[in-house]
Amino acid sequence: MMSGLYRAVDKKATPRRGGGATRADGRAGRSVGYSRHPDMRLLDTLARRKLLVVTGKGGVGKTAVSAVLGRHLAQAGRRVLVVDDNPLNCDLLVRRLRRMGLERIDVANDGDEALDRLRETAYDLVLLDVMMPGIDGFTTCRRLKERAVTARTPVIFMTALTDTAEKLKAFEAGAVDYITKPISPPIVLARVRTHLQLKRARDILSDQNVWLEGEVRRRMRELQTVQDATIMAMASLAETRDNETGNHIRRTQHYVRALALAVREHPRFRADLADDATVEMLYKSAPLHDIGKVGIPDHILLKPGKLTDAEFEIMKTHTTLGRDAIVAAEALLAAPDSFLRYAREIAYCHHEKWDGSGYPQGLAGEAIPLSARLMAAADVYDALISVRVYKPAYPHERAIALIRDGRGTHFDPDVADAVIDLADTFNDIAVRFADEDETLARDAG
Repeated sequence: MMSGLYRAVDKKATPRRGGGATRADGRAGRSVGYSRHPDMRLLDTLARRKLLVVTGKGGVGKTAVSAVLGRHLAQAGRRVLVVDDNPLNCDLLVRRLRRMGLERIDVANDGDEALDRLRETAYDLVLLDVMMPGIDGFTTCRRLKERAVTARTPVIFMTALTDTAEKLKAFEAGAVDYITKPISPPIVLARVRTHLQLKRARDILSDQNVWLEGEVRRRMRELQTVQDATIMAMASLAETRDNETGNHIRRTQHYVRALALAVREHPRFRADLADDATVEMLYKSAPLHDIGKVGIPDHILLKPGKLTDAEFEIMKTHTTLGRDAIVAAEALLAAPDSFLRYAREIAYCHHEKWDGSGYPQGLAGEAIPLSARLMAAADVYDALISVRVYKPAYPHERAIALIRDGRGTHFDPDVADAVIDLADTFNDIAVRFADEDETLARDAG
């Protein structure tokens, strides 16, 4: 039984035993089995193929159809345009179409009038004569197919021409079908019914696709939010272990994005930073650069003084610990091209130096991943302007000067140049994400 869905199609009808319908005003309607109703068959087929969204349990037959499909369910709501220069033909077609339940029928007497109507009104089907004064049916059809808003409107040609070349010309112009004159009303109605049902199915699928695309975007936004929250939670773990760093992870991710945007047009970096998505993945990855510090003992991580050589060797292992943690996460995600690839590169290599004197591998030059080269400059700049147990905070100008001094030794020369060019931007970021105690001190001053 399809009682719930039948009511959605014809609000004046109520189900009754035997598969027929009784009108709400008490008069008996034409007895048709629910399964035979063309709308029911169409929607049931779409539902079985999982192309139709329903809002209840038990399949199409026992549910209300999703609101997005409501406008497709009534035959009377379909709009048809009849284009013919012969008034008798137009009158005959209009009367026949009304008998099949179509109520919204417009008439145009030539191609220009038809195109004017199509500019103002959306039609579900056009019945188009070929031989008309002015522009003929072929030209009219080609012009309406050239416009995006009418390109998908089905056109059935009505023609007295019977040779194959003319029929091919009709299809090449964009027609979906043709009817040979003199017109046979039963043939016309059968073709119209078929193409309106096809148009209805396409509309349903189009709306369904729009709904699905919206769902995908919504789910992606939800996933993005969860992903970003997870990253910040993981990064904050390392931050809580090292209470000197404050807003370090927020500042450095903004430095990295600014650097990536600045160098992306450089010939050396264009291929690696080809699109905005890559820049955003670097931005998201940056907070995880020191995640490995979670594994460093407190007496070393929080030591209020210079580390011994042995302690420094242990401190250096935070790069390997961070990489291993991210590799494990990558394995769970089974997504080697995800943002975690950049997080892994950054965590493992951001202490490498351009001249090969860094750690953990002693990589040099282009062997250091670009993501890590960007992070190295951002990390050092922020460490220089921040208070540490072993040093005071350096002024912004001195930090920029030290970055300049490290050009070609500590830092990729072009990345160092970008930091210098972005000096004001870096300073703005540092002020915007200043640690709370620094903000209070500045406000008090």
